[in-house]
Amino acid sequence: MKKMTQLIGSGLVCLAAAGCAADAQESGAPSGASNQPFAGKKVLVAYYSYSGNTQAVARQIAQAVNGDLFEIQTKQSYPAAYNDLTAQAKQEINAGFTPELTAQVPQMAQYEVVFIGSPNWWGTYAPAVKSFLAQYDFTGKTLVPFFTNGGGGMQHCESDMHAQLPGAHFLKGVSFPGRASGANEKDLQNWLRQLAQ
Repeated sequence: MKKMTQLIGSGLVCLAAAGCAADAQESGAPSGASNQPFAGKKVLVAYYSYSGNTQAVARQIAQAVNGDLFEIQTKQSYPAAYNDLTAQAKQEINAGFTPELTAQVPQMAQYEVVFIGSPNWWGTYAPAVKSFLAQYDFTGKTLVPFFTNGGGGMQHCESDMHAQLPGAHFLKGVSFPGRASGANEKDLQNWLRQLAQ
């Protein structure tokens, strides 16, 4: 139990909240757009981020694939105190709790590829992401999970997401070490190239 607490602790300890509008918005095409993975497809990058680490990775992905960003936000905020946060996260995950969210993606039907990001909380993805996945019909869409972690790696994040959406078409997920500056750019680009093959 102590080891598990340390894992979630390292995954949640950087608590620098960063604001981002809940509405989907264009990220803008980076230079060299013709070489992008998923070129010609409508891409959404949806993410939940408590500390800002997952948000940083989501922004990198949106830039790389010319995707729209959507921040998954809960109506009720999580506690700022570290011990209270980890205790609440554990309780919600064990109970299968799905918190109420503040907004939905405008015109979800237009997206062909949906990246879904979350921090690793207690070995799985955040309850807010579980709520998000339950709101939509992903039939015909390609889903790409990505996670941030504080040393715990992937654990059950990807397999639990597959279990929630057993009929969905998934590409291989990835977990990056959590940091405010985002993922290592070389690692991110290698992963995206593999997805597009």
